[in-house]
Parts: sequence; structure tokens; C-alpha cells
Amino acid sequence: MKILLATDGSKYSKTATEEIAGRTFPANSELRIISVVESSPDYMYSPFIGGMEGYYQEADSIAQKAAKEVVETAAELVREKNSSLLISTAVIKGPPKQVIIEDADSFVADLIVVGSHGRRGLEKFLLGSVSQSVALHANCSVEIVRTRRLKPEDQ
Repeated sequence: MKILLATDGSKYSKTATEEIAGRTFPANSELRIISVVESSPDYMYSPFIGGMEGYYQEADSIAQKAAKEVVETAAELVREKNSSLLISTAVIKGPPKQVIIEDADSFVADLIVVGSHGRRGLEKFLLGSVSQSVALHANCSVEIVRTRRLKPEDQ
């Protein structure tokens, strides 16, 4: 079995990672853990922007480093609890909705696992839902893992 876990380092993604770590999979199952970084548009690197290209390059570099740390942390968490999985990691640039689907296709994933931020209403309309888009357009099964909401008395 081939599983693609997309993570952004949020508590929602950590819940999805823990879900995968706690499961039993068939022998020789592969887990690919990716984090997608939306880099600054190419025109932002233009010297015509007014000397800001260094700022955008630095921001992209920081995002890349953070994403690398996110996938390594997720891989370590899974290895601690589920050493039978063959794990690989990657940080990929691009729009998350598109990159996750394309990477799952090239990996020939049987399952994509993503966490849900649980956005609703206007926030969901404005920001979009990566998990919903992946579920609608993926060529394999998609599992959207939700983080349980705590009742006020449980917090």
C-alpha cells in the first residue's frame, strides 16, 4: 500500500500524522510525507520591485527550512510508533491543492491523508479548503482527519 501524508505542521496535520502512526498496514507499505510551500511569485524576485527581492528570497528560504523540519518531525513521530512503514519525505513548491494531487499521482498513492482545519463560512470561502479540493480531484481514496473539538469544560 502507498500512502501520501500531506502536512503543514499545524495541530490538524499532527492529528493526521498520529492517526497514520497508530495504524497497522500491510507489509512493505510505503508512506510519503510531503509539505507544500507556496513560494513568492517569480516577479517578486525582479530587481524592478524596488530592492525587495532579497526579502522575498529570505522569506522563501525560511519557509523551505520550516517545511523540511515539519516533514522530518512527522517522519520521526511515525517511525517511533510504526517502524514497519517505509518512509520518504519531500518539500515541494507550488499551490498545495494542485501539488498534493500531482504528487499522489506520480507516487501512485492508494490513499492521501490530510488534516482538516475545520474552516467554515466566509473563512472557508476566502481561504479555500485544501482537504476538500484534494478529496474532489484526487485519483485515489482520500482520508480527511479532523481534530476533535474540546468542550469548554474539557479545556
